Amino acid sequence: MFWRSRLTAFDFQAPSFYKKLGYVCYGTLDDYPPGVTVSYFRKNLQERTDTAMPEPNPDYRLSDGQIAAFHRDGFLAIPAITTQEEVERLRAIYDRLFERRAGREEGNQFDLAGADEEGKEAALPQILNPAKYAPELKETRFRVNALAIAKQLLGPNANYAGEHAILKPARHGAPTPWHQDEAYWDPGLLYHSISVWMPLQEATLENGCMQFVAGSHKLPVAPHRSIGNDPRVHGLEIAADVDVSGAVACPLPPGGATFHLSSTLHYAGPNTTDTPRRAYILGFNTPPKPRPVPRDFWWQREKRTARQERAQAARTTAAENKPGNVM
Repeated sequence: MFWRSRLTAFDFQAPSFYKKLGYVCYGTLDDYPPGVTVSYFRKNLQERTDTAMPEPNPDYRLSDGQIAAFHRDGFLAIPAITTQEEVERLRAIYDRLFERRAGREEGNQFDLAGADEEGKEAALPQILNPAKYAPELKETRFRVNALAIAKQLLGPNANYAGEHAILKPARHGAPTPWHQDEAYWDPGLLYHSISVWMPLQEATLENGCMQFVAGSHKLPVAPHRSIGNDPRVHGLEIAADVDVSGAVACPLPPGGATFHLSSTLHYAGPNTTDTPRRAYILGFNTPPKPRPVPRDFWWQREKRTARQERAQAARTTAAENKPGNVM
């Protein structure tokens, strides 16, 4: 199906400009209004199978109060970062990716909360870099608005740093334990980074909305361990005693968003509802810098996951198949 664009232009509105853009004049009406000619143009646009994409807003603005609250608490929630039409479109793409376990062979699809055993249903499936397997995700209002807000929170040098998607299956989706994102990263670098978490359906306490400990971003990264202290599990949980009694839950409508810093302590509960909980997360940062003294994230060295094995095998195969490689 081709979408057809139509427009009307008076002769004082430079109709030749629209001709340069590929519009075709299919009729004119002289002396209407008196002394003016009106021209009617049309143009066939790109073939599409989904609804027209909403226009992004690179000038999306937070209030001064919202920015101050983010820097005070280490997190922020807003009710909408994109349209409901885009949420529906993203949900269809998201479900398709998880149904085919996109990225499995490369180690980019795995069970975040389990041993990731073949033939066993994942408790908390995750896909790293979903846009690699669905490039249309790179052209969304969500992405443009998220970057605009990231620049307000981190500064004008903020840029895209990565993305992932986490699914909590209906009725048995596992909790995402309390953790700090930075515990997964290079301990030798100094980060100024945020995650933008958007649900593709309503996010509630019952299905696993985000929860945060206000002010925890001001503390160093605490010791972590693999979930359940099982080195076969990719996901991490905090291994120190922390007070989460004052945690703030952030229920959201579809297409709302939370923003949190990489050192903010956060959690998402299990999904006890009859529908999946879908979350799509974008990361943004300013360029990381070397730390004067590297930290010791010993928990990273202890991991022995099936995801690591698949990722290593994929890298080895890619190197062997690289053009010009002689074995």
